[in-house]
Amino acid sequence: MKKKDLQLNLWALLSSLARTLDLMSPEVADHCMRVAYLSLRLGEELGLSRAELRDLCIAGALHDIGAFSLHERLDLLAFEEKRTTQHALAGYLLLKDVPLFSRAASMVRFHHLPWRKGAGAKENGVPVPPCSHIVHLADRVAVLISRGPTILGQVAGICKSVSKRKGDLFVPRHVDAFLRIAAKDYVWLDIASDTMETSLERSLGHQTIGFDTDVLLSLSRMICRIIDFKSEFTATHSSGVAATGEALARLAGFSRRKRRMFEIAAYLHDLGKLAIPSEILEKPGKLTKKEWHVMRTHVYYTHQILSPINTFEEIASWGALHQERLNGSGYPFHYTGDDLPLGARLMAVADVFTALTEDRPYRKGMGRVAVVRELRNMVSHGDLDGSLVDLLIGRYDEINRLRASAQAEAVEEYEKFRAALT
Repeated sequence: MKKKDLQLNLWALLSSLARTLDLMSPEVADHCMRVAYLSLRLGEELGLSRAELRDLCIAGALHDIGAFSLHERLDLLAFEEKRTTQHALAGYLLLKDVPLFSRAASMVRFHHLPWRKGAGAKENGVPVPPCSHIVHLADRVAVLISRGPTILGQVAGICKSVSKRKGDLFVPRHVDAFLRIAAKDYVWLDIASDTMETSLERSLGHQTIGFDTDVLLSLSRMICRIIDFKSEFTATHSSGVAATGEALARLAGFSRRKRRMFEIAAYLHDLGKLAIPSEILEKPGKLTKKEWHVMRTHVYYTHQILSPINTFEEIASWGALHQERLNGSGYPFHYTGDDLPLGARLMAVADVFTALTEDRPYRKGMGRVAVVRELRNMVSHGDLDGSLVDLLIGRYDEINRLRASAQAEAVEEYEKFRAALT
């Protein structure tokens, strides 16, 4: 295999993640994109290098990735900030080990730190990246933008609010830069239109990073934590699906490279859950009809995130179709057997098996007899591929051990993550 035989466009990945974070509620729509855009414009005005601008845009786009619940996201829309530390630290912990995001992670960690007349240059003796304060200003400006009146009519009030906190909340030099860009109508008109994303794409869209499958697998494992750590009830699911699916793919005759690609798809198959509030993910009882409709959207969002990324075309077809069924009763596209590639059929079996065997908020994981009965029942109803179910049942104990081991490791990682937040 050639080294770095896969190419990943940075903007395609970043914009997909940011848009998904903003899908949690209409009230937070476009917030992450606006912060990324304002961070970019401030960075340009301050004369930052291209590399610094890239990391600044990443931090702006992903700054709220540690705010898991809708309640948290809505709290953060208040200009006068409250209870902001934990979600910033959570974002840092999730991003710091992702190679593409590691430099931006420190900016995310401190993006709510007030300047306090220079005291904000450090926090508990730790130097604070200057760009953190740029993201902070961009974030606070973004929450001041109303969806009601024409945006140009809001500029004077926004500038007044920001200027009043100069030196206290915000770095004076950054406020001066903001006031200069605020005087340019196009900045605000970009924000109010699709041109905002075009500007960001122009800045980041040309940046393509080369990977081999092993490096991309490592990256997908780290992104998996961002997805699954939204809730203690989802913290190990994707790891279980990946372990189950890789074993099943091996039995189905997938090549080493195809197995690696399948693992990547498994780690990312629930990526759309970034748009689902943790209040729904963590609900211990049965979901209401309205909540179930929200939950069902996650596979569509997984497809929307992954399909525009050229490298992820096959990954998207395997991961985003895991709720489709051979008889057409699945979702979101209601494909039938002829439309579903082998990888998607395999993912469906791995996902169902993991869901049945793992502990859920409302029940303990099922034992072998009950799991086999349920899998056979789904085959008889035309939901799952019978040949793949036969492969799994033929090596049930081995595959279940791999699933349990992977999920136990994920539990340890999750517990360390939660402990670091306390």
